[in-house]
Amino acid sequence: MNDTMLSNKVALVTGGGRGIGAAVALRLAEEGADVALTFRRDRRRADEVVDRIRETGRRAVAIGADSADPGAVVDAIDRVVSELGRLDILVNNAGAFLLGPMEQLSLDEFDLTVAVNVRAPFVASQAAVRHMPAGGRIVNIGSNVAERTVFPGFSLYAMSKTALVGLTKALGRELGGRSITVNLVHPGPTDTDLNPADGPNAAAVNGFTALGHYAEPADVAAAVAFLAGPDGRYVTGATINVDGGFSI
Repeated sequence: MNDTMLSNKVALVTGGGRGIGAAVALRLAEEGADVALTFRRDRRRADEVVDRIRETGRRAVAIGADSADPGAVVDAIDRVVSELGRLDILVNNAGAFLLGPMEQLSLDEFDLTVAVNVRAPFVASQAAVRHMPAGGRIVNIGSNVAERTVFPGFSLYAMSKTALVGLTKALGRELGGRSITVNLVHPGPTDTDLNPADGPNAAAVNGFTALGHYAEPADVAAAVAFLAGPDGRYVTGATINVDGGFSI
């Protein structure tokens, strides 16, 4: 196999069994990385992604892990290192997407959202940097609603994704001396099962974007691949919006 930009690298993509996470996992494999991914429930879809990765000639493994469980998050990191030999790239993609008026949201829903969207990226990063060599990469996946919230009912979700801005900046500073970069990608409207481009709210959403249409998951994956690769070596603590101009 010819060398590519991520040859001899190992990546973990949390929530990599579908949507943006699956696109990221596949793109990193296409760039030469061996890829592990976590999933919570749908092993069939996760295994399909693994099969597609293996078709590129890369190693792949799917790990069942609930990101709401910090022990499962740490165990997933340890398993990647055990089975694939190292860990160079962590993509914190798994997320909880709970919407509704603030007065109707329960504390259990609050706790779940913060556990998955805030605590899990922190715990995964903490565990990953114990193994990462110089040149390691952490990429957090946020959301456009952290910068512009145009519909009601997003208070909890937007709050949780905004927390990643602080984590990214502070961790980028902390790990800079080890040549590990930490960055944040804010996807905008992206055509996935949970938010289809032909869904009932798509026309209104498109009206808020400068480009007037949804992204494909591959568009977000391309930004992640840039940050994970050698061309992203001097970018850290940054937020990149892949949102079609939603935030402008």
